[in-house]
Amino acid sequence: MRSDLQNALRNLVAERAQGTVPQFKRILIETSGLADPGPILQTFATDRALGSEFHVEAVIAVIEAVSGLDTLGWSAEGRRQVILADRLVVSKTDVAKPQLVKRLKARLRALNPHAAVHSAVEGHLDPRYLLQNDMRLPKAAPGFIAEAEHTDGISSFVITEDAPLPWEAFARGMETLIALRGGDLLRVKGLLNVVGCRGPVVVQVAQHLAHPPVELAAWPDQDRTSRLVFITRGIPERHVRDLFAAVRALSGGSE
Repeated sequence: MRSDLQNALRNLVAERAQGTVPQFKRILIETSGLADPGPILQTFATDRALGSEFHVEAVIAVIEAVSGLDTLGWSAEGRRQVILADRLVVSKTDVAKPQLVKRLKARLRALNPHAAVHSAVEGHLDPRYLLQNDMRLPKAAPGFIAEAEHTDGISSFVITEDAPLPWEAFARGMETLIALRGGDLLRVKGLLNVVGCRGPVVVQVAQHLAHPPVELAAWPDQDRTSRLVFITRGIPERHVRDLFAAVRALSGGSE
């Protein structure tokens, strides 16, 4: 939301002047995977107050190697992110076939020949890449590209659970969902309170690729609620809830 971003940045400037937040030189804005960067860039171009305090150093788009080609094929937002980016980062190259990575990079260069393409291996990337000036050619102003609306059928919802979850039942339900509708699971992220685990378990899924779960050392507070965020294409929230409930019932509700 542009107004939310404007208010947040203005508050940061005011709080920095008051000394209520530490001094800072840069702000990193991380959008959702479905965000259109055009309106965000226009915020800095049209808001005079913000324009006197900030300027955009770089727009960075991260493209997953495993499903990136497919996503660029159906997602107008994905293509706009690549077109408007100053730098492109291909992630998950360690789990993608080399030929697929090669084809994806060729597609990225066709969409945006002005941005250098770098690879992040197992999430590692030289942080200097975020700031160094490696653009070879001037880019057109973002306003020259027509704004696009979200692709039809995309929705997001959050599933929460107060009681600890049996891991086996959750894993079987997630595997079923991936097998049946993996291509439409654009993103699944969350923290789970799993039976037998002291800390929260981090879960991350992108389409057919499920990352290994990671148990953190401890919860940050007394709230142990499981929270799982879904961004899907054409998958109703009710169907996901019913699937997990059915799998848990069939498993007897325990590991």
